[in-house]
Amino acid sequence: MTVRIGVINVSDRASAGVYEDTPGKACVALLLEWLSTPFDVDYKVVPDDRALIESELRRMADSGGCCLVVTTGGTGPSQRDVTPEATAAVCDKLLPGFGETMRSASLAFVPTAILSRQTAGIRGSTLIVNLPGRPKAIRENLESVFPAVPYCIDLIGGPRLETNEAVMKVFRPKG
Repeated sequence: MTVRIGVINVSDRASAGVYEDTPGKACVALLLEWLSTPFDVDYKVVPDDRALIESELRRMADSGGCCLVVTTGGTGPSQRDVTPEATAAVCDKLLPGFGETMRSASLAFVPTAILSRQTAGIRGSTLIVNLPGRPKAIRENLESVFPAVPYCIDLIGGPRLETNEAVMKVFRPKG
């Protein structure tokens, strides 16, 4: 079975071709750096439109076979930022510890981290994680929670993800 991971960059401007999609590409680069398990990427760039985000999250989780879906962008306080609402609408369970940990990690770099609303949740056997839209912040945030990601995917019935231990150590209970 091929492991599939979804990456959705949520951006009005990137989806319209106004600027290059660097956040989504940065996210894929991190996953390639950290994961030793081979995987295929299901990749989309969508505007800040709640119905479209929900539709892509459902597709990737339900028929796309993704064990992990990572979104970039749309987590701020502006009117157009609706990624957390779309995520909450499609998830069976929310995992607030992800958002709490990411905001805490970001506070070491910027005081505006308290404005970020990233979250995570589970839909079936898919873990969905919302990240901010800047590549530097994507690394800082994903790095803070990724040690728990493979074990979470184990617990919800997904495939076993192994990492390159030299650059990303994950936690799994002994036994």
